[in-house]
Amino acid sequence: MCRDCDSCLSFLSRAFQFVCLSAEYTLGWLRVRRVPLTPAAGARRLHISSVLGGSCCQVEIMAANRQVVQQTLSGMKVRVDISVSPLEKEGDTASSYQLTLDNGRLTEEQRRHYEENGFLVVKKLVPDELLDKFRARFLDIVDGRVPKSQMTMMKDIALRGRADVPQERVVNKLQDWVWDDVLSQFVLLPQILDLVEGFLGENIMAMHTMLINKPPDAGTKTSRHPMHQDLHYFPFRPADRIVCAWTAMERVHQQNGCLFVVPGSHRIPLQPHEYPEWQDGVNKMYHGVRGYDDQAKLYVEMEKGDTVFFHPLLLHGSGANITQGFRKAISCHFAASECHYIDVRGTSQQSLADEVMKLAEKRGISVDDISFADIWRFRSRLVRGKQAKL
Repeated sequence: MCRDCDSCLSFLSRAFQFVCLSAEYTLGWLRVRRVPLTPAAGARRLHISSVLGGSCCQVEIMAANRQVVQQTLSGMKVRVDISVSPLEKEGDTASSYQLTLDNGRLTEEQRRHYEENGFLVVKKLVPDELLDKFRARFLDIVDGRVPKSQMTMMKDIALRGRADVPQERVVNKLQDWVWDDVLSQFVLLPQILDLVEGFLGENIMAMHTMLINKPPDAGTKTSRHPMHQDLHYFPFRPADRIVCAWTAMERVHQQNGCLFVVPGSHRIPLQPHEYPEWQDGVNKMYHGVRGYDDQAKLYVEMEKGDTVFFHPLLLHGSGANITQGFRKAISCHFAASECHYIDVRGTSQQSLADEVMKLAEKRGISVDDISFADIWRFRSRLVRGKQAKL
């Protein structure tokens, strides 16, 4: 490998972003040391060779998702060959799983995929008829035919206050519907809870409920959501006993703003979040991380009724809806009731907590005698098993 070869350096800089194990690599003059991380169960060793001019650059990396590696490196003007061999591990693979439980709720392949990537898609989990019922309920609430009660209605900053625009185009989120007679059926679905048991165990709390409505973008790109980690919003731990179930209420794809994820990023610790500096403004509570925009993203295109389960540390977001239709999804973050609340004062989450408390005060809630954790106690519900610490 040539010391001054820009192509070699570009290749290596891309390749090394996928390293997820402690290792020291020596490639000619270059030595790279990585911070030790626990290897993902079922991880694979990828041998990558790139022929650059007349020289050959070779690197061996550990990565959880071969497809993403191929997508990222294929854009380079070099020939890239990838071969895969299993990571040698001692003992039984299943015994090393940390994010899923050996209780028969998830298949071996589902467990392996989630452990490696931080997300899992299950096809056609929720019936169309029920999703249509949820959509009708959403419209009844935002149009005022049904009282919103204690639910939180979030509005697009570009259209808020516009009386000449249908409310379906203005409201982008309906939250805290865990006690609504209709929408709460989602968090009680046996087929959802059975799979959630595979991540959390038999005692399950529904902590954060949302119906996310992504209307056609107003031309300001405010319908997009910056890349973030959901754990930023939650004052409870441990993270490995929290999981989101996100169900597409219609077909979602890149054009109408499907989710994108960074596979394997659930191993990254919680990062500081802040509002992005977007030209036309940012919707309330749309916090994001910085420094990860160049990470290889996987677009999670889904059909109506498909459900993606993902870890609260997984980096994810969504693009703008550039179609003339809507993109709706219904979701809930579940947590094991054995989880516990933490004090976020003095942490990167304090600014978020302060913002939430100010919003609560605007709604007429006296915040002098309640904490950030109390807000979450009010908006959560036991949905299976026994209540413990939450």
